[in-house]
Amino acid sequence: MAFRGALRRTYTWIAAHAPWSAWARRNTAFCAAAIPPALPVLLGVVFLWAWPRSTVPLLLALACGPLLTRLQRSRFRTLADRDVPEVARTHPRHTARGIAERLTSESTWRQYGYHLLAGPAAALGGAVLVLLWIGGFAGASVYAWSWMLPTDDPEFGQGGSSSYDVLTVAGVLLLLAAPWWAALVTRLDTRAGAALLGPSRAGELLRRVEDLAESRAGVLDAADLERRRIERDLHDGAQQRLVSLAMNLGIARATLTDLPPEVRAVIDEAHREAKEAIEELNNLVRGLHPAVLEDRGLDAALSGIAARAPLPVELAVDIAVRPGSTIEAVAYFVVSETLANVAKHARAGHCSVRIRRIPGRRGDLLRVVVTDDGVGGADPAGGTGLTGLRKRIGSVEGTIMIESPPGGPTVITVELPCVL
Repeated sequence: MAFRGALRRTYTWIAAHAPWSAWARRNTAFCAAAIPPALPVLLGVVFLWAWPRSTVPLLLALACGPLLTRLQRSRFRTLADRDVPEVARTHPRHTARGIAERLTSESTWRQYGYHLLAGPAAALGGAVLVLLWIGGFAGASVYAWSWMLPTDDPEFGQGGSSSYDVLTVAGVLLLLAAPWWAALVTRLDTRAGAALLGPSRAGELLRRVEDLAESRAGVLDAADLERRRIERDLHDGAQQRLVSLAMNLGIARATLTDLPPEVRAVIDEAHREAKEAIEELNNLVRGLHPAVLEDRGLDAALSGIAARAPLPVELAVDIAVRPGSTIEAVAYFVVSETLANVAKHARAGHCSVRIRRIPGRRGDLLRVVVTDDGVGGADPAGGTGLTGLRKRIGSVEGTIMIESPPGGPTVITVELPCVL
């Protein structure tokens, strides 16, 4: 069974790589199609050789370059199933800035390098391939058409001729070698086309980084918008219903004085749990996205956090122009989480929060500095919430620096881009 399986695989491989296979036909068509786009380059070389001081070949090459690039991309896409992406341009093609951008672009000169070097080499390979096929067919079928030619060989027609046998064998060998030559030329040409006709690897990586940054900013904005929607739904829906329930229970407790003690105890317990649920829901809504942050900005929102903190907090916010809503939300949660960590772990008696907008190399930055006089020794690996802060800050390309020597003080500096 194993022998039959190996034999079947051998037959399948031979059939897939035979001269009449789809693999051979596709590679042959791709190589042969490289010849026409190389003809303008050949004519330009001949013209330049005939008139070496003329600028016409250079002008023709510059004018035909974009057309040849489109033709080559179409050849790669149609015959080799290889999509070579176009190079992104900032300015329109037919404007002065567009022409200057293309003439000074590194990708443009790589394309001309393909048309002047790799394209003619591929065309030469295609021409050799065409000769291989023609020679192979002619040699393999020499006995079929040789009767049309005059011959003085007395043995021909009476048992054959040794020279014709050699031609037949050579033709068969050429037919067997032609598909592999086509595959080799196709592989080299596709690699050269991918490297020279499309954007450079550095440019492609830069484009992907820009796309990822744009998509990430969109995801962050969508997440912030969803948090706002949930906050509004909770505030206008469940929270209002709980408030109404608590009010009704309070009215029942105040007006229904003739109820048995057991019933009054149940009403009192329900009223207390309703108020606790309202307080928990308030904290949940405030943690999602405080409405005051959207309405009045960081100063007002952080003032509420500082007022609720279990230790004195000195707050100073100096922002002439508000940053983006996503950045405001990140700054708010950074301060909230940092103050919670200070109250829980630092054993501090005083804390200060200073926020201001500063210029940066790629735009303005929002700098948040939180200082406490606690015991110090804050370690992001200690599970104190600093790891979560790093992830939240890193999601918007922000930076965080922690200075917390043993014995204190602890200074946490966060810088966030004002615009994503």
